[in-house]
Amino acid sequence: MCGICGEIRFDGQAPDVSAVARMTDAMAARGPDSAGTWSQGRVAFGHRRLCIIDLSARGCQPMVDTELGLSLVFNGCIYNYPELRKELQGSGYRFFSTADSEVIIKAFHRWGADCVSHFKGMFAFVIVDTDTGAVTMARDRLGIKPLYYADRPSGLRFASSIRALLAGGPVDTTIDRIALHHYLSFHAVVPAPHTIYDGVRKLAPGTVRRIEPDGSIQEHHYWTTEFSRSPERADWSERDWQDALLASLDAAVRRRMVADVPVGVLLSGGVDSSLIVALLARAGQRDLATFSIGFDSAGGESGDEYAYSDLVADEFGTNHHKIHIETSRLVPAVPEAIAAMGEPMVSHDCVAFYLLSQEVSKSIKVVQSGQGADEILGGYDWYPPLAEVPRDRTTAEYAKVFFDRSHTDILDLLQPRYHLPFDPSFELIAAHQSAAGADTSVDAALRTDTLIMLVDDPVKRVDTMTMAWGLEARVPFLDHEFVELAGTCPPGLKLSGGGKGVLKEASRSLLPAAIIDRTKGYFPVPGIRHLHGEMLDMVTDALTSRAAKDRGLFEVAAVDRLLGDPNGIRTTLGSNALWQMALLEMWLQDMEA
Repeated sequence: MCGICGEIRFDGQAPDVSAVARMTDAMAARGPDSAGTWSQGRVAFGHRRLCIIDLSARGCQPMVDTELGLSLVFNGCIYNYPELRKELQGSGYRFFSTADSEVIIKAFHRWGADCVSHFKGMFAFVIVDTDTGAVTMARDRLGIKPLYYADRPSGLRFASSIRALLAGGPVDTTIDRIALHHYLSFHAVVPAPHTIYDGVRKLAPGTVRRIEPDGSIQEHHYWTTEFSRSPERADWSERDWQDALLASLDAAVRRRMVADVPVGVLLSGGVDSSLIVALLARAGQRDLATFSIGFDSAGGESGDEYAYSDLVADEFGTNHHKIHIETSRLVPAVPEAIAAMGEPMVSHDCVAFYLLSQEVSKSIKVVQSGQGADEILGGYDWYPPLAEVPRDRTTAEYAKVFFDRSHTDILDLLQPRYHLPFDPSFELIAAHQSAAGADTSVDAALRTDTLIMLVDDPVKRVDTMTMAWGLEARVPFLDHEFVELAGTCPPGLKLSGGGKGVLKEASRSLLPAAIIDRTKGYFPVPGIRHLHGEMLDMVTDALTSRAAKDRGLFEVAAVDRLLGDPNGIRTTLGSNALWQMALLEMWLQDMEA
């Protein structure tokens, strides 16, 4: 896990190495172990390293293979790199390191852009052919690793974070009105290629982009998956599905133990993270480090779920760490977490993940985490209402249970300069959900949430909050083979048992019933879930500041109405509408600081 950046020039001039160095420095938290830059011809690369595989200097980046004429910067982990290395050696390739980054170079030389289809892992990489000058950018199938870019008159810059791009020099920070509409529709999610800035785009998940020396671009979307029934599994019983999904998840969890440093688990006490621990224990893992977080109770709401995580830790004999965060640390951590966000993210879970990562990083570099199961296996309460919805009504009914607000409501919130004459959010989801490859309305919703919403909410949240402290998070539920299998599972099996029924039943041979049958939990952060005291002051200051007034995003009357009832006005899914608006303004102000 690292931070990557660079510049590609199209005007015949040498790249601005000092700008690349600034971008590299801006990502120090993502790679605290070492840094490097490289430049040749029209291309310059920068890299920050978090040492996980091949801890020696031979694994440092930018990695240059003079024999093959290729240079690389890479963020992520290729879990099947030992198998690929062996295969490539059999084809005559010689290796100078044991790093997975070198496997990417050799694989690219062997298979070209199709190398991505051989990788099992999370990755964002940029590679240049130093002989031809052609540059290839790629992002993993489910967008676990970020890759942003900014087009410039002279060329293109890229980085693992928007903040790094801004550190490199002038970027168009005009608000993207389509992105703003998505932000207010989808709980702060802005799907690729948009970001909140007109001048910054992000490579879509599962995409390879080739950039020629003259600036011409070819882009290929190399992966998607269907949420429909597979003929070869038509006769599978419920037990067959349980066994197959558990076996696939088991392989994914084992795959994510590859490292030259210890790997722990973030253990919430829910089914997903508990199952990861159980599978590792079954595989013979001993003295596994597990980590849980808790907060002070507030307003009659419990601040921890230690009873469940303790039960799992005791059951499997893990080396368990309970991290308790006092309320006094919460409010000061809010602006720090906002500063760590790759893009504005509205969930209070960000603060919990930020503080958890800070403490976990003191004792370990790599953890597995349970994100993704709810989107893939129907764990949320907006899926059951879609069960009987006709396929041609999917998006209309999905919008009722999922969208934060209607297009008309968004226009009422925004000042006229940010109005759009059409509803880009509804159009985007309608196009996605009407496409072939999703049999039912539930299938279509699960596909949307897996391939779009998941990428820019929980996945991005985990990446940015862990990387703020140089901690690598691995997410086995987003193993692409597991996702492909789960997509073909009948939705009724997913929705049973209050959601994720097929996974819960598969877990009964491994987990205590108290874990499986418990009420669904969330990161409990009661101290900041309700806006009052210092938190409300922070929100009020942001929305009434000179910067906010000059930007003029929101109608004054709308802001006043929300400030007058700071906890009473909620979105469709119960999120605090005031916090969503304030978070965006606070993030923008932090980026401008």
